[in-house]
Amino acid sequence: MGPNTDFGPYTVEDLHAREDDGKGLELEDGWLVELSPSAPHNWASGKLRDILEAAAAAADASVFIAGGEWEISTPAGIRKPDVFMVPTEVARASIVDCSPITIPGREVLLAVEVISPGSGSERRDRVRKLKEYAALGIPQYWLVEYAPQPRVEVMTLGDGVDTYRAGPVVAAGAMFTAEVLADKAISVRFDPGTLTEF
Repeated sequence: MGPNTDFGPYTVEDLHAREDDGKGLELEDGWLVELSPSAPHNWASGKLRDILEAAAAAADASVFIAGGEWEISTPAGIRKPDVFMVPTEVARASIVDCSPITIPGREVLLAVEVISPGSGSERRDRVRKLKEYAALGIPQYWLVEYAPQPRVEVMTLGDGVDTYRAGPVVAAGAMFTAEVLADKAISVRFDPGTLTEF
């Protein structure tokens, strides 16, 4: 049986050995995939991080909200969710002890991808990452859109299965609510319209 020709030549070590430390890249099945988020995408991601940090603080939960260049390991390689939540001790091990540098995807409590409409990454966020994150057992995966109008959809893992159930899509003008389970339950409530407010 020959090698899998769909698997690329790059490894996690190759990604991290780059002069730019792999910034702006994910590793998918041995291939480097470029990430090129727009300013509106980054704005919506930042607003959502702020909302999640405030909700976690209100619950007095011991979690860390990350995103941007933070890496998680998945069956495909390395992903950089736009926003994600992990227990504080998991983030501390990565930051302080560098053990491991890349956060194990199975430790993620919530992963969020902000969809850039019409981009090359839209299908990856809606299909490929949906399967990867479910296979890792990440309890919730949120798909966030900022255009043509802000909206949020929550995917939750079914009991004992590694596939997500889609929840209702909540658009700007309505109230989005969700509960993320950490050491304490974190209640998240916001109008998706706030993700594009300046």
